[in-house]
Order: sequence, then structure tokens, then C-alpha cells
Amino acid sequence: MSALLIDLTGQEVSQEELELLAHPLVAGVILFTRNFYDREQIQHLVATLRQKVKKPLLITVDQEGGRVQRFREGFTQLPAMQAFAELISHTAQQQEFAYQAGWQMAAEMTALDIDLSFAPVLDLGHQCRAIGDRSFHAEIDPTLRLATAFIQGMKQAGMASTGKHFPGHGHVIADSHLETPYDERPQAQIFAQDIQPFKQLIAQNLLDAVMPAHVIYSQCDSQPASGSAYWLQTILRDQLGFNGAIFSDDLGMKGAGFMGDFVARCQQSLNAGCDLLLLCNEREGVIQVLDHFQPQETTEQYALRQQRLQSLFKRSQLDWKTLENSTRWKENQQKLTALQQDWLARA
Repeated sequence: MSALLIDLTGQEVSQEELELLAHPLVAGVILFTRNFYDREQIQHLVATLRQKVKKPLLITVDQEGGRVQRFREGFTQLPAMQAFAELISHTAQQQEFAYQAGWQMAAEMTALDIDLSFAPVLDLGHQCRAIGDRSFHAEIDPTLRLATAFIQGMKQAGMASTGKHFPGHGHVIADSHLETPYDERPQAQIFAQDIQPFKQLIAQNLLDAVMPAHVIYSQCDSQPASGSAYWLQTILRDQLGFNGAIFSDDLGMKGAGFMGDFVARCQQSLNAGCDLLLLCNEREGVIQVLDHFQPQETTEQYALRQQRLQSLFKRSQLDWKTLENSTRWKENQQKLTALQQDWLARA
């Protein structure tokens, strides 16, 4: 039963890591800046993973744009999502830039043989330290317009979309990488505002995956959304009708500590409704989980999770040489980089 996505320590994969990746519980890997030197090296690393891990391995990264872009040298400098609405006056042009950014990001990643970048951020507002300019807008309608365009670009390049951080991380100030944030707002306000981008994109069948927040919405449930059956089953599955994959956010983050040790975090997240579990920057935690985590699920539940996992692999056979010779890629690289430079100059 494969459920876990783990990380690597350096720019090459070690024999120990190959053994961890071969474990039946491991479904994939997430790459970080520390795994990257240049494009040639990262292509070699991905090719090595494909060759030496004798099973389909979901290879992922956070390549959102702006400050969350793990690979930079040799890749398009992607704009922060806030830049589209802030720097471009016409709505149609904002959406066109978002569409091309989604395509550019996904095309560059799939040309490396990477399956998935966890994007886009659907949180409303910019005041949260963990989110900031990663979100498109503070209001629902502009967020929906821009996110829809970005997702359509991703899908044209053969990449599945992942909406995050359900039901909305934008109204807490604390950073869930460092602590467990609490959102004390009434349920009605969260449902009228933050959840709407998720709800409407699900209704349009535009989200392939959802990643919940390590946030406790105290007026709704006592558990963080990433470990809450209320949020993941009652609301996301039953009320919103979402049938795609649910990722936990990184269970190595301090915000997940509320759920206990690493095995307990995995068990609670899986029981709550997550299909795939991220555990990063905690090698000892990964080993604990692989040694002691024994998930209980029916044959039907297992089959459904594997079906959802299969839907996340890339659907493009584009290679890098073809991509960099294309007029679209060259034009996008120029205009998207210029937009991000303008955004950085304003900061």
C-alpha cells in the first residue's frame, strides 16, 4: 500500500534513499532547492530515480512561482501569483498571463520528467506570513478567474492541478511551518469566503488534487484540517463532491505536531481522508513510519487511493530541447521574467 512521499538529502540519490523509495509504503518523492544545482544535474537525478526505482514513482516539487520556486538557474523566473492582478490593469490580460504562467511552469517540469508541482495556491488574502504574495488575490472572483486560467495552462502542458491549502490558510497570521495556527472565525464566514475558490473549481472539475492546511478552525473542529475527518470527508468529499486525490501538507512541519509523533500523524491523516502523505526534512521520522506504520484499509479503499494516485502522473512527453526551441516558451520566458522583476522592484 503506497501512500508516503519523502524527500532526498542532496543532489544525488544515495543507496539508502533508493532502498527507502523501494519500500511498499512509498509512493513518490518531493524535490527541494537542496536537490538542485543546474538543469543538467536535475535531469540526471530524475532519470536516475526513474531507472533505479523499479516501480512508478510520483516525482513532485513546489514550483509555484515567486518566492516558492525550487529550481531557478536555467528556468523561467515565474511571477508571484499576486503580481498578475497588482501589476496588470486589464482583466483579460491578467488571465492570459496567468494561463501562460501555468503552462510555462508545467511544461518546464514535465520536460524534466517531473509529474507534479503542487499548485495553485487558492488561499484568499496576503497577510498570512506563510502565504503572502503566493495567493492571487484577497477576493473570491479575481482569485477564481486567475486560478482557472493558471490551471488550464497547467493542464494544457499535461500536469494535474493541486489546490491548496483547504479550506483556506489566508486569514491566519501564524506560519504553520513553525507552529499550529488557529483560525477563530465563525464557520459561516469561512464557508462564505475562503472555501469558495475550492468549491467552485471542484464544481467545474478543475481540481485533480487538494492539499489541506495544518490549521485548526476552532469554530468547526478541534483537529487541524489535514487530520480532520470533518473537513476532508464531511465537507470536501460529501458536501463539495470532490473525488480527486487528497495530499496531506508536509507532516514534518511544526503545525502537524498537534497530531502526535510521525506515525500518529500519518495514521490520523490517512484515517481523516488523506490519500497521500508528505513527510519531509525528517529522515528519522520517515524511517519510524516505514518501520511502524501499518495502515488499516479495505481492498476497496486501497484500490480507490491507487486510482487517485495514478491520475496524478504527467500526461506529456515533451522534452527540453523541443520546449526551449518553441516560440511560445521563449516569449513566455521574456514576459513572465519581466513581470516578476517588476514585482520584486516594488517590494
